[in-house]
Amino acid sequence: MKIENLGDLRILIHTARCGSLTAAAGQLGLTPAAASAALKRLENQLGTRLFERSTRAMRLTTQGQTLLDYAARAFELVAEGEAQVAADRADLVGTLRIAAPSDLARTTLLPWLDAFVDQHPAIEIALTIGDRTLDVVRDEVDVAIRYGTLVDSRLVARPLMTARPVVAAAPSYLERHGTPLTPQDLAHHNCLAYDRAGKPHRVWRFQRDGAWTEVRVTGNRRVDDASIARQWAVAGAGILLKSPLEQRQDMERGALVRLLPEWQSESYPLHAVMPSGRFIPARVRAVVDYLAERFSQAEQAGSGV
Repeated sequence: MKIENLGDLRILIHTARCGSLTAAAGQLGLTPAAASAALKRLENQLGTRLFERSTRAMRLTTQGQTLLDYAARAFELVAEGEAQVAADRADLVGTLRIAAPSDLARTTLLPWLDAFVDQHPAIEIALTIGDRTLDVVRDEVDVAIRYGTLVDSRLVARPLMTARPVVAAAPSYLERHGTPLTPQDLAHHNCLAYDRAGKPHRVWRFQRDGAWTEVRVTGNRRVDDASIARQWAVAGAGILLKSPLEQRQDMERGALVRLLPEWQSESYPLHAVMPSGRFIPARVRAVVDYLAERFSQAEQAGSGV
């Protein structure tokens, strides 16, 4: 084994997170000189540079990033093992760091995660919500609930459901502006846009009887948080294209009305994304299995179609 002191890996991890050797040393209770010596020792043992150093910050090299990914997961597994031994029971323990889209979290995931914690009281949830796509490795996320197609080959994704967004608007909007009867009618309405992958979703595609049509919509509101777009729709500000699972409660209480029911939009897969297929802690596997079951039930009930 080339690495003689596993404690040196902790300095690597903290330096990468802090972006500064001095800050990392402070967190670990070391002097900057001792931390610097540990990193140099690690680089000498491996025969490669782990950081590109500058006067302002330290940036991981490709080799450093690879080692960081494995080292972080290794320490997590050790911590989980310690927690399991200390707990002296078979129940799940530890912190689950979950990232999820804003509206899906608020409308759907919160009660499900509450129920999961009730079943496993030794579990702690650290939830990050937002529609910005996180780097699950860099941002230290155990599992990210993510719409769209997986493009990063380093990650492992488990399908949760396939959603077909539906068009909806508030009764107050329809009273003022009329009800669109075809996708082309949407071009003459105020359509609300929220960002997908950092870009506004302004081209809406629909199919009926196997034939596809698309319409470029416009509107006076755009947001990078999909839950705000839904709130605008409920307030009567415009027309929304969104997963029926996230609109279910508003439709059930009559705050939103589904439009164009004879047309289907493009399917939009939902995945649970994890940073590695090799070292997945038991608590992560358990919550992914649990969410997969809940989403399957929702899809069978028609909430995702």
